[in-house]
This record gives sequence, C-alpha cells and structure tokens, in this order.
Amino acid sequence: MNIILIFAAALLPAMLLFIYMWRKDAHPEPANQLLCAVLLGAVACVPVSFVESGVQYVLFGKMEMEPTHLIDCAIDAFGVAAIPEEGIKLIALWLFLRRNAFFDEHYDGIVYAVCVGLGFAGIENIFYLFGNIDEWQTVAFVRALLAVPGHYAFGVLMGYYYSRYHFGGKHTSDAIKTFAVPVLAHGIYDTIAFSQQLDALEGSVSFVVLIVFCIWMHRAAQRRIKEQVARDKDFNDQRNNMPPNNWTFPQA
Repeated sequence: MNIILIFAAALLPAMLLFIYMWRKDAHPEPANQLLCAVLLGAVACVPVSFVESGVQYVLFGKMEMEPTHLIDCAIDAFGVAAIPEEGIKLIALWLFLRRNAFFDEHYDGIVYAVCVGLGFAGIENIFYLFGNIDEWQTVAFVRALLAVPGHYAFGVLMGYYYSRYHFGGKHTSDAIKTFAVPVLAHGIYDTIAFSQQLDALEGSVSFVVLIVFCIWMHRAAQRRIKEQVARDKDFNDQRNNMPPNNWTFPQA
C-alpha cells in the first residue's frame, strides 16, 4: 500500500479544480488568504463529523443505516449530509469574510467559497479512500469524477449568492439562497447517489441520472462564474474611467 499515492489521489482533484477557479480571477487573491480559506474548510470537517453523527442517531436511532426506499435516501441526504455540511461551510465562509478587506469583488465570494469547499472535500476524500482501502483506486476515480467536483459546484453557488447579498444591497432573498441553493443541489446529488444502494437496477439508473445532474449543475455553476467575472470587469472598467475618489460599486 502506497500511502503517498493514496494521499495524492485524494487531494489532486481538489488541487486541479482550485487551479481552474484561481486562473479565472483577473485580480488573484493573496496566497495566504487562499490558504487560510482552504484550511478553514479542512478544519470544518471536525464539527461536521460530530453534527452528522448526532443527526444520524436522532433521525434513525443508529449510527449506520441501510435505505429501503427513496424517502430514506432523501432524509439521509438532506438531514444528515447536505444541511450540516453546507451550514458549517457557510459559517466558516462568513467568519472568514465578515471583516476581510480583500473581499472587494463579486468573484471573490466564489473564490473563497470554493476554497472552503475544496478544503473540506480534500479531507473528506482522504477519509473515504482510507476507509475503503481495499478498493481505494475505484473510490478515488469515482469521487474525482463526481463528489469533489460536486463540492466545487456547491461552493460556486454559495459564493455567488454570498457576493450578491454582500454587494447587492443585502436582500433577504439572496441571504436565503446563499444557504438554500447549495443545500438543494447537495441534497439532490446525495439523494440520487444514495439511491444506488436500493437495488441493482435502480443503482444503474441512478448512476446515469447522477451524471446528467452533475453536468447540469456544473453548467449552472459555470454560468454564475462568467456572470461574476463580467460584472467585475464592467466595474473595473468603470472605475478606471472615473476621476479618483468619485466612483461607487455598481449594484447587482
């Protein structure tokens, strides 16, 4: 067993997605800020594990459960996974950005939310691979294809609405969407993924549905990235064409 290779397989997908997201930033954030956001996401795994274990026991009366129908999958997906994970990631993002002077563009919200999400996904991936050590190559491949990009997409959605709320007048609807949209995406993703345990036929159908859903979700995330990049470009063009000390941030 090559431990270094397992760690590399666990962390490489998150690193590649980080590079992809970082290269789209016209004004890259300081490296120490990015690293702090990633580490904060990694640390978030600790409270998430405790909360998920507690919720699992409250909902099902035991620490492990085998779903028997789709409702079980949905309860597990939303109650045990999506709500605790996205909630704690959002708290981590808020703690990091609430007084951060570097958070000065729309795209920055996506950058930092994705950093938190990928930090979380990297640590989660390590636990999954070592927890399935006999088939870690297969687990690494499937999670690199679906789960880690899933956390990336959830981060894009969270960061998009976080920036809309912060720069766009602090509307309550945007505050709700900052939490609700990534929870909805995460919950649907996990419901489909968990339903593969029901039987062989449903598992095969669920896998195809999951692929289609992931493609749709990443297209939605990409549209939001392009929108924020374009919004920041317009803002910077406007600022560069204005006299000093005579500009305001455009409303979303």
